[in-house]
Amino acid sequence: MISITGAVSIIVTLIVAGLIFWLLWWLINYVNPPEPFKKIATVILAIVAVLVCIGILLSILNGQPIFRP
Repeated sequence: MISITGAVSIIVTLIVAGLIFWLLWWLINYVNPPEPFKKIATVILAIVAVLVCIGILLSILNGQPIFRP
């Protein structure tokens, strides 16, 4: 069972992580590096975003985050 504070914490974490990844994606497009580097940066950003989302969602099941600061 997830408490209200835990749910709010997870939602805020997802919103902040989404904002950070959106800003990084915007920065990649704003700087507009040459195509191979832009594709690599976008793929790396997408992989990290998916891993962070999986870690946050799995922390709901365990109660403990996978990635610890």
